[in-house]
Amino acid sequence: MTSRERVGAAFAHHEPDRTPIFEYVLLPPVAERILERSFVEYLGGMEPWLALASEVGFGEALRRYVIGRVEIASRLGHDMICVSPNPVPGAPYSYDPLSEIGAQFTVPSEGDPVERLAERNRRVAETMLGRPPRDSYLVYGLLREEMRARDLDLPILAPAYFHGIWTDGDLMQAMALEPEVAREHFRLATRRALAAIDDYAEMGIECIGIGGDFAGSRLLISPHSYRQFIVPEVRACAGRVRQAGAWSVNASDGDLWPVIDDFLAGCEVDAYLEIDMSAGMDLARLKAAWGDRITFLGNMDCGKVLSFASPEEVRAVTLGILDAGWGKGAGWGKGAGWGKGGHVFTASNAITASVPLVNYLAMVNAYRERFGLEKVAF
Repeated sequence: MTSRERVGAAFAHHEPDRTPIFEYVLLPPVAERILERSFVEYLGGMEPWLALASEVGFGEALRRYVIGRVEIASRLGHDMICVSPNPVPGAPYSYDPLSEIGAQFTVPSEGDPVERLAERNRRVAETMLGRPPRDSYLVYGLLREEMRARDLDLPILAPAYFHGIWTDGDLMQAMALEPEVAREHFRLATRRALAAIDDYAEMGIECIGIGGDFAGSRLLISPHSYRQFIVPEVRACAGRVRQAGAWSVNASDGDLWPVIDDFLAGCEVDAYLEIDMSAGMDLARLKAAWGDRITFLGNMDCGKVLSFASPEEVRAVTLGILDAGWGKGAGWGKGAGWGKGGHVFTASNAITASVPLVNYLAMVNAYRERFGLEKVAF
């Protein structure tokens, strides 16, 4: 199978020749050790990126970034690639839509939280509902050019995560105190997400991430609030993605068991990303219940296992995840997801400086060992 065929099989719930693999977010220094040279990832912080762009020019900085991203995917044998829109010279940039709002304008920190959210809504409606800057999508054209030059054809995952809660205390209080103000926040978030989705559709992006974080070791809001405020909006985004012929990927860290039916079926999504092992999200259990309907992207724990376990433990966890992804978990019983694709291997979130290279290689090579591929070394 080609990478495109392999990923397509996973999303169509057909059995692939092997589990597709990619990396969600791979930051320096691990990325630099793989490339064996310096590499600046704008998701890792704007100061290094701005310094590079100042030194070599924006266009050259972006070209180097794209070459690095494609080379990493090639060296590791990835089957898809996740890339966020690029920074634009002179414009504020944040991967987090809430931080992006803060970069565009400020709302007084004093006073009533509902009034602050209402003011924020007003400012968003006035200034942030247009299409994102077209230059922020330059990375995708360059990415496809570089893949063609290397004879690679990897589906692209791009983010439209506008419905997260993160640390938005004003929003959480407004949900309880003035629901209509909170609903307006999420309606505006949907309009912003749909604009990005439409742009991705025009570019032929195959996978589009939607939703956003609303949980940690427990939900940040009640199950009722999630169903009331967020599910209808994410479902609208999933519908727009489906109309575009792409796959919708709902993403959130944390323990989602109290709302897992709403998160998957209620939102009418194709896939689930950021599956948080450390918060109790067990892939074998998910696969048994949803494996014939939902594609699971994950779920190697990057915060504890990759960062602090031994290489031997990392290898064992990797093999267990691959087994669970094939439906071999939970006592190897043949549940709903047995042998029906539906799994793409990746870490649960970003590979940061806390991850030792030896552990990352233990994960990569355990995967390659399982499927009879040559091991890699850097």
